[in-house]
Amino acid sequence: MSSVPVTVRVQRGDFDLAAEVGALSSGRHDIGAVVTFSGLCRDEAGTLSALELEHYPGMATAEITRICHEAAARFSLQAVTAIHRYGTIAPGENIVLVVTASPHRQAAFDGANFIMDFLKTAAPFWKKEHAADGSTGGWVSAKDDDDSARDRWSR
Repeated sequence: MSSVPVTVRVQRGDFDLAAEVGALSSGRHDIGAVVTFSGLCRDEAGTLSALELEHYPGMATAEITRICHEAAARFSLQAVTAIHRYGTIAPGENIVLVVTASPHRQAAFDGANFIMDFLKTAAPFWKKEHAADGSTGGWVSAKDDDDSARDRWSR
């Protein structure tokens, strides 16, 4: 594992993007770029009332931590924060946050993209859609596009 500061949390409650960026970069004068990705629950054109996210406790945190350390080493990142929520999440609410810091912007962008591509495919999370009409859909299947995005990093 890298010696880079990596913060990973899997939590039910919301997070504050500005506070997380501040915690990661406070007092750091060696950081030249901070990239954030915040994933939100969308309403699917008014048809979705909520997403229900489940995870494998312990294993989800361990896998995200592994992914973050791999990104830190691969892209020479200086710090990483990754937060993923679980439970019932309404449209417009936060689901995931990835924050990467590096001396230069491209490494921070690449690191954030790498983390999200692997988080979507490797971290043990499952989601179920709750429709606006009150019905509940099944568990959502993984998308081929997510696998393709992940696979581009092995080229």
